[in-house]
Amino acid sequence: MTEFVDKMSVIVPSYQPDEKLLEVVRSLTEKGFRDIILVDDGGGNDYAPLFEKAAKLPGVSVLTHPENRGKGCALKTAFAYCLKERPACTGVITVDGDNQHHVDDILACCGKLEEKPDHVILGAREFSSKDVPFRSRFGNVLTKGVFRFVCGVKITDTQTGLRAIPGHLLGAMLEIEGSRYEYETNMLLELKARGIPYEEVPIRTIYLDENDSSHFNPLKDSIRIYRTIFAFAASSFASSLIDLGLFYLCISLLSYMMPEGIWNIVMATAFARICSSLFNYNINRRRVFRSGGRNSIVKYYMLCVLQFAASAGLVSLLAYLFPAGSLGKTLIKALIDVILFLLSYQIQREWVFRKETW
Repeated sequence: MTEFVDKMSVIVPSYQPDEKLLEVVRSLTEKGFRDIILVDDGGGNDYAPLFEKAAKLPGVSVLTHPENRGKGCALKTAFAYCLKERPACTGVITVDGDNQHHVDDILACCGKLEEKPDHVILGAREFSSKDVPFRSRFGNVLTKGVFRFVCGVKITDTQTGLRAIPGHLLGAMLEIEGSRYEYETNMLLELKARGIPYEEVPIRTIYLDENDSSHFNPLKDSIRIYRTIFAFAASSFASSLIDLGLFYLCISLLSYMMPEGIWNIVMATAFARICSSLFNYNINRRRVFRSGGRNSIVKYYMLCVLQFAASAGLVSLLAYLFPAGSLGKTLIKALIDVILFLLSYQIQREWVFRKETW
């Protein structure tokens, strides 16, 4: 374990820190870490003396942004530095500078990386304790649920800053989008998308002074995070509006041209679905999943055929059992399509637009 720790680089991004940063550095050096990289994310002249003091401690290097660029950029700066200046390092471990990661937990994550050198190791806190601030507990519960349903990623602590990353994956980490807190969210999404294995290690849940030292803005930074996540669902929602609008127009026109019956619904469903699916496929491929080989369109339309048959069949059945006019049929279709959407999204993510694993 000691030899492995010697080959690890500890990355501590920090913006306008207090004396806790020095406590973090001292505890790391006492446990045998010999390469600690601090990133001053443009805190300004008032905080420069603290970084200068830290730089005098053994094994500490300080990288500086001339202005605040965000935690994601700070991590990327350190990753690029390690690739260039520490090519022999076996991996890096990211640690927050507010002394909320216990050094023994940092060592535990390093130990797990030594056992599984191809995995990304995530420190996972327990959020059920009453000592956890409400904004952190609520934010994690909400994000964890969204991750599991929308993205198919089961992670206990979606906001963890304690992560051990193998050295050979640092290049991939630099390719991930994001400059602020959303970068850490995007990293978790990319683990799933790229087939990078990960494992969680239980760690202590430490919040000092109600987490006042955190620069995480619950409103602004949550918008950045969820903007990325809900982009997955946005194109399907837009496609559903197009589909429903065209279905209503078609079913209304057909009601004047031919007798009521199943063929009205079939033709209206077919026309609406063809137009909305062309829109949906192109948006999903280019903007949402950003992947999909030559077979993706074949898979997509296989799924569309199944959805079309299920939608038309179920709408026809319910319209027969509960006779309704054009608006009633449209509402029935909306309900059916919401259920089908939930199933379709999972299939598109896991099969149609699945990225190639590394």
